[in-house]
Amino acid sequence: MTVKGERGRGARRPTLEEVAARAGVGRGTVSRVINGSPRVSDATRAAVEAAVDELGYVPNTAARALAANRTDAIALVVPEPETRFFAEPYFSDMLSGVGAELSDTEMQLLLIFAGSDRERQRLAQYLAAHRVDGVLLVSVHADDPLPDLLAQLEIPAVISGPRSAAETLTSVDSDNYGGGRSAVEHLLAGGRRTIAHITGRLDVYGAQRRVDGYRDALRDAGHQVNELLIEAGDFTEEGGRRAMTRLLEREPALDAVFAGSDVTAAGARQVLREAGRRIPDDVALVGYDDSAIARHMEPPLTSVRQPIVEMGRAMIDLLLTEIADRRPAESRGPERKHAVLPTELVIRASS
Repeated sequence: MTVKGERGRGARRPTLEEVAARAGVGRGTVSRVINGSPRVSDATRAAVEAAVDELGYVPNTAARALAANRTDAIALVVPEPETRFFAEPYFSDMLSGVGAELSDTEMQLLLIFAGSDRERQRLAQYLAAHRVDGVLLVSVHADDPLPDLLAQLEIPAVISGPRSAAETLTSVDSDNYGGGRSAVEHLLAGGRRTIAHITGRLDVYGAQRRVDGYRDALRDAGHQVNELLIEAGDFTEEGGRRAMTRLLEREPALDAVFAGSDVTAAGARQVLREAGRRIPDDVALVGYDDSAIARHMEPPLTSVRQPIVEMGRAMIDLLLTEIADRRPAESRGPERKHAVLPTELVIRASS
């Protein structure tokens, strides 16, 4: 039995010309319908779509991409070791948002790790061959050469969080300053006075802004900022353990901790418990990201929610816009966009 629109194995693929003949239109009209052009009447579009269905025509996307000087591929580049990618919920949430936004397009998503010098060199060669239409770059450090390489190659790119206040590439970020500030204001409102902060990596601009929010919240409440209560971390659980150990050695009477990530807060909690400090009775604890870790911790962790999935979606929207606008960078003018999404403090039992 033959089903309309299906072809047997080995059958010849119908051509664009055959679709045009079946629909009674020209080849160019069929091409415009397939590519979603608005310059086609509803009646003509319906006729072409009916012919496509009847013949079982499948557009040759590879040829279309080649003709348009496109690859129909986007790279999500993570300049971190694979182990960190799979250990931290931030990355999986970002990937989820990116994938969801790409699902209605014909774009393919490539996940590329560039955590070592060798991987970065290989990536540079890959990008120089223009094998992708655009790049999403996450977890960018201040000294990372990849953003400048992308600009040099004139590859459309969007990064998750600017490298500095003077960022030249399009970026999507959350309100790190407001998030840090809200965490400390919450702890102050609960009567905490000796509030420590375990930072993220301070070569990440977002981590710097959380420290700024921490400091300003204390100052605006009439408290002096005690630099001994600020300890550098690296967003990891082990980093949280190391930082918490140092803080307790310097300031054993601390009564609150604001951690740069939920993973860091988990490490800090372990050290506090080993030291006999009860959470939240003796020490209140606040994390950042509002990941699954926060909800499953005991007690459940108060955390600043970053809209990470939404950030991934916004990055794709901006990147597709940049891909569609392939004018040379110097002719685009100062229209680079820096989207900042709001954060939200989610209060749970740890504070």
